[in-house]
Amino acid sequence: MAKAERSWTISELAREFKVTARALRFYEDKGLLNPKRDGLNRVYSLRDRGRLQLILRGKRVGFPLSEIKELLDLYDLNDGERTQMRLAARKFRARLAILMAQKEDIAAAITQLQERIEWVNERLKEPASADSAAQARAFDEVARRRLEDA
Repeated sequence: MAKAERSWTISELAREFKVTARALRFYEDKGLLNPKRDGLNRVYSLRDRGRLQLILRGKRVGFPLSEIKELLDLYDLNDGERTQMRLAARKFRARLAILMAQKEDIAAAITQLQERIEWVNERLKEPASADSAAQARAFDEVARRRLEDA
């Protein structure tokens, strides 16, 4: 007698992985998950649960669903997952290079913002000149008139 495989409902998987049932149905529509049916209910297998875990990991690091599907579909080649692992390693290296470049861009943006904040704070410590105060009052007057005319 075969042992019954563990299964999950859509709400159980959604709750466990903190996703919506709509997201699970979307992944099913895209061919990423393939739950069985029990009447109108979806029944997710251990394989579906594992695939969902991999989908969410891939999304977290920025892979598009098409690439995630490509990797998941290679599992079925029955070649000891060698093809899947070779392609995964290549895609992981490429994604890592992109993320490292983004990390450098973010670090540079943070540095620039910190410098601008310091510059602005230093300007704010200086007393306002009579000319800048007059310009501020003139701007306020123009803005007030435009609001009244609107």
